[in-house]
Amino acid sequence: MTTAPGRRSSTFTRLLRHGFTDPSAAEQLLDLDALASVRSDPVLLEALGATADPDLALRGLVRIVEAGEESERQVLLDTLVTAKPLRDRLLGVLGASEALGDHLARHPRDWQALVTYESADLHPGVAEFEQGLADAVDPDSLRVAYRRCLLTLAARDVCGTTGLAQTAAELADLATATLRAALAIARTAAPEDAAQCRLAVVAMGKCGGRELNYISDVDVIFVGEARDGVDETKAMQAATRLAAHMMRICSDTTVEGAIWEVDANLRPEGRNGPLVRTLSSHLAYYQRWAKTWEFQALLKARAVAGDPELGAEYVDAVSPLVWGAADRENFVPDVQKMRRRVVDNIPADRIERELKLGPGGLRDVEFAVQLLQLVHGRSDASLHSGSTLEALRALAEGGYVGRADAAQLDEAYRFLRAMEHRIQLYRLRRTHLVPEDEADLRRLGRSLGMRTDPVAELNKAWKRHASVVRRLHEKIFYRPLLDAVAQLAPGESRLSAKAAAIRLEALGYADPAAALRHLEALSSGVTRKAAIQRTLLPVLLGWFADSADPDAGLLGFRKVSDALGKTPWYLRLLRDEGAAAENLARVLSAGRLAPDLLMRAPEAVAILGDPEGLKPRTREHLEQEVLAAVGRAGDAESAVAVVRGVRRRELFRTTAADLIGSYGTEDSPAEQDHGALVDRVGSAVTDLNAATIAGALRAAVRERWGDTLPTRFAVIGMGRFGGHELSYGSDADVLFVHQPREGVSDEEAGRAANAVVGEMRRLLQLPTADPPLLIDADLRPEGRTGPMVRTLKSYEAYYRRWSLVWESQALLRAEHMAGDAELGRAFVELVDPLRYPMEGLGEDAVREIRRLKARMESERMPRGADPTLHAKLGRGGLSDVEWTVQLIQMQHGWAEPGLRTTRTREALAAACAAELIPAEDAQTLDEAWVLAARVRNAVMLVRGRPGDTFPSDARELAAVGRYLGYEPGHVGDMLDDYRRITRRARAVVEERFYGAAG
Repeated sequence: MTTAPGRRSSTFTRLLRHGFTDPSAAEQLLDLDALASVRSDPVLLEALGATADPDLALRGLVRIVEAGEESERQVLLDTLVTAKPLRDRLLGVLGASEALGDHLARHPRDWQALVTYESADLHPGVAEFEQGLADAVDPDSLRVAYRRCLLTLAARDVCGTTGLAQTAAELADLATATLRAALAIARTAAPEDAAQCRLAVVAMGKCGGRELNYISDVDVIFVGEARDGVDETKAMQAATRLAAHMMRICSDTTVEGAIWEVDANLRPEGRNGPLVRTLSSHLAYYQRWAKTWEFQALLKARAVAGDPELGAEYVDAVSPLVWGAADRENFVPDVQKMRRRVVDNIPADRIERELKLGPGGLRDVEFAVQLLQLVHGRSDASLHSGSTLEALRALAEGGYVGRADAAQLDEAYRFLRAMEHRIQLYRLRRTHLVPEDEADLRRLGRSLGMRTDPVAELNKAWKRHASVVRRLHEKIFYRPLLDAVAQLAPGESRLSAKAAAIRLEALGYADPAAALRHLEALSSGVTRKAAIQRTLLPVLLGWFADSADPDAGLLGFRKVSDALGKTPWYLRLLRDEGAAAENLARVLSAGRLAPDLLMRAPEAVAILGDPEGLKPRTREHLEQEVLAAVGRAGDAESAVAVVRGVRRRELFRTTAADLIGSYGTEDSPAEQDHGALVDRVGSAVTDLNAATIAGALRAAVRERWGDTLPTRFAVIGMGRFGGHELSYGSDADVLFVHQPREGVSDEEAGRAANAVVGEMRRLLQLPTADPPLLIDADLRPEGRTGPMVRTLKSYEAYYRRWSLVWESQALLRAEHMAGDAELGRAFVELVDPLRYPMEGLGEDAVREIRRLKARMESERMPRGADPTLHAKLGRGGLSDVEWTVQLIQMQHGWAEPGLRTTRTREALAAACAAELIPAEDAQTLDEAWVLAARVRNAVMLVRGRPGDTFPSDARELAAVGRYLGYEPGHVGDMLDDYRRITRRARAVVEERFYGAAG
C-alpha cells in the first residue's frame, strides 16, 4: 500500500472521505499484518467512518487485536466483518472512549461481552448488573467486572439503543449493584463486624434519582443499627469500619483505575459528623439542626444497598421532613442562598465552558425543578420523584409549569446531559467542562450525530439550549403565576390561586394575596400594555424575589406602571433596554428612599435605560441648570420648587447608581471598592446640595434686589458638606460671609446679607415631601448666640482675638460652596493659618482636643444606643476616625501639603504617605470609616429617613445587609463584622489619638 511521494493512494482518499483526520497514520495501521484479513473490506471502513472518532476507533481496534491470542484475533476479525451489531457496538465504543479502549487492550477477551445482544438484554436492571459482577471476589476483580458492564452500557448508549434517561438510569443501577458487591466484599473481609450491626446504604444525588453520569461522585448516607444483644457503640464502630472499607473499594485507584468516588459528605454535619449514625440520631439532627439545602438533597434519597428494611425505614422517616421543608422559618433565605450558589466559585476563565454550573447549565434546570417540587410537593404527592425529567413532567401535568416550557426544558436538559455524558465517556474522568481543543469538539459533535460541520453545529446547538435554560430558569417560577391571575394559557391546567400564593410565599413575598392582586392588575387583558407586562413580569418577579423586600418591589412597580402606563416609551424602554428593567427592579425593592423619589418623578425611569444615565452630573452642569430654571421662574417660591425638582431627580440618579453599584447585576457585578462608592455618593450629594443652595440664593436675591445684591455674598461649606462626605440625610453645615460693595454702607450691606440668609432658609424649609435640605449655621463664631452672617473683616477680627481650638478644628472642612467665588477663596485663605498652625499644635491644644472628644463621647451618645453599633459616635465610627485624622492635620498640615484637604480619606492617605501613621493603622481606620459611612447611607436608603444605627425591624435590617453585601440570613455576620472592624479601629484611635504625643 506504499505510495510514491506526492501521490495519494485510493485508500488515503477513502479514509479522508470516511472522516479520518490523519489518513497517513490510518494507512500505516491498516497495513499491519494483524489486520491483513480485513484491511480491504469496505464494510470495516464504513463502520469506522460512522464512529465519533475514526482514528481513535482504529487505534483501539489495533490494540485489541495485537493484545489477544492469535486464535482469538481471527475470531474477532471474522465476527467484526460478518456481524453488524457487534461491529457497530465495538467500534462505536472505541471511537467514543479512549478509556474503554484502554480497558479492552488490557482485557482483550472482554469484547465478547458485546456479542450477545438480544432484545431482553437491552434494558438491564440491578439484578442483571449484579449477575455481571457476581464473580468479583476482591477489589481488583470488581473493577474489571464493573468496566466490563460499563462497556456494554456505553455500547448501547453510543449506538442509540438507549436514550439519555435510560442510560442515566442504567448507570445508577450499575452503581447500585457495585455498591452491593463492594459491601459484600467488605463483609467477607470482616465477618465479625458484619455480625454486630445492620448497615444500610442510602444513595443521594444523581445516583439516588437514577440519573447518574458516567463519572460522578456517588453520594451516599450510611444508617446503622446494633443487632440484638450488641452494644450500640461497638455496633456503630463495626458499621463505620464496613462503610469505610466499602468506600475504599470503590474509590481507590489501581492499574485498573478507580470505579468512582463514594462521597458521604451529605451526611449530618458533613465531614465533621460520624460516618454512620443510627436512624434516631439522623432524625434528631434533621429535626433540630438541618438546613434547607439538606432537605433538598434528601429529595433524591433512595435505599440501594445493605439492610433493605433499615434503608426503607430511613427513607420513610425523612420523607415528611423533605416535603415540609417549605414551611420552615428560614426557607426563603436558604432558597435565595441556594439560587446564588448556582454560579458561585466558578473561575472566570471556565464559566463559559461549564455545562453544569454555568449560566444556562444543568444546575439551573435541576435547581428550578427541585425548588418547585419542594414548594408544591407539600400538597401534591405526584411531584415526589427523584428524577429531574420525571419531576419536570409531573410539574407540567399538574399545571405548575407550562407544557411548552416544560417540553423546551426537557429537550435542553437531555441535550446538555448527553454532552456531559460523551465528554466524560472519552477518558472516564469527572468533568463538566466543554473542551476547547478542535479535535475534542469534533469528536463530541460527531458522537451526538453531527456530521456536516460538527464543531459549528455543536456550538450552535449548545448555545441555543443553554439560552433556553437560562430564560426558562426564571420564567417557570413566575409565568404560571400570571396564568393563574390573568386567566391565560387556555386548554392547559393552571395554578390555583392557593398554589400561586404558596409559590409566592415560598419565594419571599410576605403578602402573597396582595402580590396576586398586583399581578392581575398589571397583566390581565388583551391590550398591548398587558402583553408587554406578561413578557416582563416573569423576570421582574425573580429580581424582586432576590431582594430583601419583594412585596415593596412589586408594589412600587405597579405604582410606576400606573403612573407611566400610557406613556409610549415606558414599557418599550423596559422591554428593549436590557439593563433598564433589572435596574428598576433592584431600585424598587431595595428600600423606601429611591422608590419615594421615583414616585414623585416617575419619568426619571428613563435614567435607568441610559448607559450614561447613572453617572453623576458635575456641579457646574447642575448649577447651570438650576440657575437657568430660577431665571425662568415667576417668583422665588416657584423657583425653589423647580430647584427641588432637579434635586429630586438627581438624588434618584445617585441613589439608583449607589444601589445598582452595591448590589450589582449579572452583567455588572457589585464593585469591590466600597470606598469608591462612598466617595461617589458623598461627592454627588455634596455637589447637588451646593447647586441647590446656589439656586435658593439666586432666588432670594432676585425676589428683592434683582440681579445685584448690595453686598458680595458667599456660602462656605463646613463639616461633611465641606468635606464632600455628605450622606443622603445629612444637614448642610455652613458659614455665611459677605463683603459690602463699593459705596454701600456696612449697615445696608448687613441688612441685605441677613435678609438673604433669612429668605434662603425660608425657601429651603417650605413644606415638601422630598428629603429636606436643612442648613445648619451653628459652627459660626459664638455659635447660636452669634450673628448669622459676618463680613470677612469681622471673621478675621474674631478669629484673631477669640478663636478656640475647636473652631480651628471645625475650619479644617471649610470650602466655598455657593455665591461669590472670589470672596469664598478669600475666606479660605483667611482661615488657613488657623487650621494648619505653624509648627503644629502645642500640648495644651492637643489636651483640649482630647478633652472635647471625650466629653462628646459621654454626652452626645443617644440614651440606650449601643456604642458598638452607632455609626457616627460609636466605638471606631465616623467621629473616632475623623478626630484622629484631624488631629494629624492640625499637627502636621503646615509642613505636609497633602494634609491640606477637607476630605477625610484623602487626608488619611496623605498622612500614611508622609509616614505619620503606619499603613496598617491607616487601612484599619479607612475600612472602619467607609463601613460606617455605608451603614448611614444604607439606613437612609432602606428607611427613607436618616439614622446612625442599624434598624431593629428584621426586614429593614435584612435590606441593610443586602446593601452591604450580605446574603439573606446573615445579618448576624454583618453585625459581628461591623463590631470587629470598628473595634480594631478604636484600638488605633486609642493609640494614635488619645495616646499620641503632642
